Amino acid sequence: MTPRPRTGARRRVAAIATAGVMLAGFVAAAPVQAADTNLVVNGGFENGLANWFVNNGNATDSATLSPTTDAYAGSSAVRVTNRATTGSGPMQDLSGKVQAGQTYTLSARIKYENAASPATKQFFATMHYGGSTYTNLVSVTANRGQWAHVNGQFTIPASQGVSTARLFFETPWTSNPAADPNVHLMDFTLDDVSVVGAAPPPPASKTIEVVGKLPGEHNPLIGHKFGADGYGFVHDGRVYMYMTNDTQGYAPNPTTGVSPGINYGDINQITVISTTDMVNWTDHGEIQVAGPNGVAPFTNNSWAPGMAKKVVDGQEKFFLYYANGGGSSNVITGASPVGPWTSERTSTLIDGRTPGAEAVAWKFDPAPFVDDDGEAYLYFGGGPAATTMPAAERFNNPKNLRSIKLGDDMVSTEGSAAVVDAPVAFEAAQVFKREGKYYLSYSSHFGGNDFGGNQTPLPGYPGGGQIGYMISDDPMVWPKETYAGVLFPNQSQFFGTGTGGNNHQSAFEYEGKYYFTYHGPTLNKRINGNTTQGYRSPHIQELSFNADGTIRQVVGDYAGVDQVRDFDPYRVFEAETFGWSKGIATAKIDGGSAQFGDAAPNLVVRDIDNGDWTALSSVDFGAGAKSLTAKVRPLVAGGSIQLRLGDVAAPVVATIPVDGAIGEWTELSTALDGVSGVHDVYFTYAGPAGADLFEIDTWAFEAATAELPVTVSVQARCVGGKAYVAVQARNDHDAPVNMVLETAYGQRSVSAVAPGASAFQQFTTRTAAVPAGTATVRVTGSIDGTDVTTVRTAEHAAATCGS
Repeated sequence: MTPRPRTGARRRVAAIATAGVMLAGFVAAAPVQAADTNLVVNGGFENGLANWFVNNGNATDSATLSPTTDAYAGSSAVRVTNRATTGSGPMQDLSGKVQAGQTYTLSARIKYENAASPATKQFFATMHYGGSTYTNLVSVTANRGQWAHVNGQFTIPASQGVSTARLFFETPWTSNPAADPNVHLMDFTLDDVSVVGAAPPPPASKTIEVVGKLPGEHNPLIGHKFGADGYGFVHDGRVYMYMTNDTQGYAPNPTTGVSPGINYGDINQITVISTTDMVNWTDHGEIQVAGPNGVAPFTNNSWAPGMAKKVVDGQEKFFLYYANGGGSSNVITGASPVGPWTSERTSTLIDGRTPGAEAVAWKFDPAPFVDDDGEAYLYFGGGPAATTMPAAERFNNPKNLRSIKLGDDMVSTEGSAAVVDAPVAFEAAQVFKREGKYYLSYSSHFGGNDFGGNQTPLPGYPGGGQIGYMISDDPMVWPKETYAGVLFPNQSQFFGTGTGGNNHQSAFEYEGKYYFTYHGPTLNKRINGNTTQGYRSPHIQELSFNADGTIRQVVGDYAGVDQVRDFDPYRVFEAETFGWSKGIATAKIDGGSAQFGDAAPNLVVRDIDNGDWTALSSVDFGAGAKSLTAKVRPLVAGGSIQLRLGDVAAPVVATIPVDGAIGEWTELSTALDGVSGVHDVYFTYAGPAGADLFEIDTWAFEAATAELPVTVSVQARCVGGKAYVAVQARNDHDAPVNMVLETAYGQRSVSAVAPGASAFQQFTTRTAAVPAGTATVRVTGSIDGTDVTTVRTAEHAAATCGS
């Protein structure tokens, strides 16, 4: 990842000068238009502290928010106590709600009562636009013990970025408020907050309408969303891929289909997908890692994830590392590879305090490695080389990567970070182990002033944006002599115009094979052609080795890797599992996953229009499928799901009319006949044009019941004036079977009846007559390694013996 530069000292901007604000002296507010709305949620605190939190723009900000019945109106307000800074006040995130160039009316009630405080005190409503940009919007001078009315208008400048917009309340800033807390840090009460103005236009649809991953191709891994910096992680027979959520800022113009360029500063989520066959991937959605509502709200961004697991204090835990922008890295802890997630830290793991990392410009791209002996390490760093180095060294050996030991708890470090002297290094260090050797791969830089000016790399060293690698006998020792060559050229060599730039990789082992992950804007290219906007997609290629342990250079392609096993359809599985798709999106809903458990997030396939489809690669129906069941939520009448085999335009095998109650989840099924063997399976969606048709939660196929072939005959006969019932069963199977022959007059078991042979029994009635009845034959054997029992019945007529 390449971080956005950040300004230095925090600053306040006077409202009158820059925001066009009218303060408490404002008399006649502009009339509120019909389209205007209150953008603040729970502004009267009647729902407790919901949607509110303490301003955390700086590490020193802290306070306690408590509901109170001392309200200006209604039954509740918020009490602010234990303030550490003047800016430590109640905050609400208005990101995505306010717009640059728009005017808003702000109103609130505020009161302070500390007898030791001044008789009057000024309070500000302030907006934090991210970084060091703070703007005072409206102020009031309150009288001690009385409710003051914060009331006025403010206009957000047209040039102001509003991807981050957080409103909070504070007293005037001073550098040392603790010197006189009664003047600067008094407790106060807030109530009835509103920000009224034009509601933002609906967000641009992020749904990718083109076929971004072509049927038959296995790269990119998914075609319905983006994902960068993919990190492969194997657990319990499943491969998980953790990615920077490039989709977060994707906002294509409804007319042109072109999105603004990617903005890394907006990304604070990690995307997770997983597979057991390397082609059909399940979308697990996004982890809200950073930001005010994140697992670790003391961080702002989440880029370039790395994943590890370890048993800590007898409990298996999962550790997700990520870059908090360019300045630091952090870790959150999961109960499973898909969560739930918590933060064991209250500050970043890697930052300027980390010993040995002081000279590293970008303390990001953290990649963990747990060795066979349980010792754990973290690799991180990147960015410009130190200016104190000679120009040639800055270019060829910038010494900007680091390795450090992790503590036993995986959320702390031990000792000092060691230099990784990777040639032409830029970022993205990652380590795996094979046959006792440690392999460290990394992304190379593009030269320029940050690296001593444009130069020619030493012979064998990487060119710009390539993946180099090193081989060492020690996970902490990486001198330049361990450099082994270029693992992967720049991806533009394989995918053409518009797909270049830096890369970020990982390597992992799965079921005896090694795999290499990387990214490229290939999906972005299929949407917009050769002019891409930097939105990247995950790819995988197989990794192979020479006899001496060196890596054969990887060739990138759309074909990707082979499917390692056929897909098993006979279970409940998530509908957001597919190999290919067109025109759909996914979203989280309440509740747990039917496939992955109650603690796992549950996603559904949504934004389904007429003509959209999803598909699974190489589905093994074995001897045959009996039915297909879908859990769906109809949104309009007249929708249907069609099942096709082999191609999106193949004949329809079966149809599920989506005719349940509108807006209600329901399970709908269709019978299947003749669906057997291995096929690519296409679910195509039809219904009224121009409408979202339905949402899909899960699929489940049911296997047709396998039956053993047997021929049964039964007759009632007479012998010596007595009636008997004769039963014969012939084994038509190709293997021996066991049989049980039964009538009302007894039963007989016959073991190991050979193919083509018969079991026979005459059941004596001891009477001169027998009424009409039936005989039952129970046959037990094996079909394709599965034990099967087949039951057959046959009727016989009545018989009367003697005169």
